[in-house]
Amino acid sequence: MRVVLSGYYGFDNVGDEAILYSIVQALREKKPDIEITVLSNNPASTKQTYQVDAVNRWKMKDVMQAIKEADGLISGGGSLLQDQTGLKSIPYYCGIMKIAQHYKKQVFVYAQGMGPINKTISKWLVKATLNKVQHITVRDTSSKQLLKDIGVSKDVRVVPDPVMGINLASFQNSWLESQDLKKSFITVSVRDWPSTIHFKDEIAKSLDQLVQDGHDIVFIPMHGEHDDQTSKEVAALMAEKSYIAPFHSTIEEKISIIGKSKLLIGMRLHSLIFSAINLVPFIALSYDPKIDAFAHICDQPIAGHVEERNWDHQSLTQHIHTILNQYADVKEQLELRVKPLQASALQTAENSIQAFS
Repeated sequence: MRVVLSGYYGFDNVGDEAILYSIVQALREKKPDIEITVLSNNPASTKQTYQVDAVNRWKMKDVMQAIKEADGLISGGGSLLQDQTGLKSIPYYCGIMKIAQHYKKQVFVYAQGMGPINKTISKWLVKATLNKVQHITVRDTSSKQLLKDIGVSKDVRVVPDPVMGINLASFQNSWLESQDLKKSFITVSVRDWPSTIHFKDEIAKSLDQLVQDGHDIVFIPMHGEHDDQTSKEVAALMAEKSYIAPFHSTIEEKISIIGKSKLLIGMRLHSLIFSAINLVPFIALSYDPKIDAFAHICDQPIAGHVEERNWDHQSLTQHIHTILNQYADVKEQLELRVKPLQASALQTAENSIQAFS
């Protein structure tokens, strides 16, 4: 069996690379001899990293040939069908699904997070495309509701984000072991985001308080040099010392660092997911509905939205202290939420294989 994977792959975004890692891992666990071709922005790197075939996602002739030779197309996971960050995503990913439909291949929409979809033409294109695919799975109930609202009439199932199924058994981090950190440290994932609120200053003030309370602070850049720069900006606003993990660390290394921390404060969705699969409590800072949705799934607090004046450094610090003061109970409740998701994440891979058989 050969499948083609379409997603935001090969762009040095740890969250999306973690999705690819987890889907490949799950497919191989369920069908060891499966052949996988990934549509990537960096085919050479994708081939080497995941031991898969890969073609340039922009070379349509190669993309069409890969889909033509496959048994089916997996679209996702990730937030592919949205027009919040640009108007090209929806036409591109719908176009890839249309190619598969042209060749009469099964299309499996794999644990996607839908939206925001703001433009009328975007809503029409998503509806027209998804009403002709065979299998739709989404990672939260708000995504399912969005598809219903725009007129998708196909059956839509809610499943865990594929990263929830990652096997953590052998993950280590040499950088962390080389640092002179206190036993208790807190990890932080920040990203840049346009806002009239000086959210970086508020985060920095809260982190200073945590250092004064006896914790070390370790920034985890989730999207290469972009998040590395934002991490440096927040660190520079702090009066106290902090650490920044190497932005080029592997997925396994970043998961390992978060797993050894006491708590995560995160903006990036997959930093929250990395925290959850390690059963490490987290506090979310939202910039997108997908953050709120995942925090709700795990019953973890949202300190505020970076575009709204509904929080400050004092309220953020209070959220942190509340978790630390009730740590055993919070961790136990998180485990009750996460364990079933980890068990069922692999089922999506099995369902996709059955769809293409």
